[in-house]
Amino acid sequence: MDGKNRKDIYPGLEVDIILKKDQRSGKLTRGIVANLLTSAAYHSRGIKVRLEDGQIGRVAAITDDN
Repeated sequence: MDGKNRKDIYPGLEVDIILKKDQRSGKLTRGIVANLLTSAAYHSRGIKVRLEDGQIGRVAAITDDN
């Protein structure tokens, strides 16, 4: 599942994000969502989130199986 719809993402979910500094390379960072930063219901490049470790990026994929 991609991370373009806000309704699919919630705190505690495990996701892969793309950090701003990694946008060119496409390197993914895995973590747990702490809070959602995008207020729109949909974003074409992915919903922006803050991970529990403080990193901020756009959701590229949802990895949680729940």
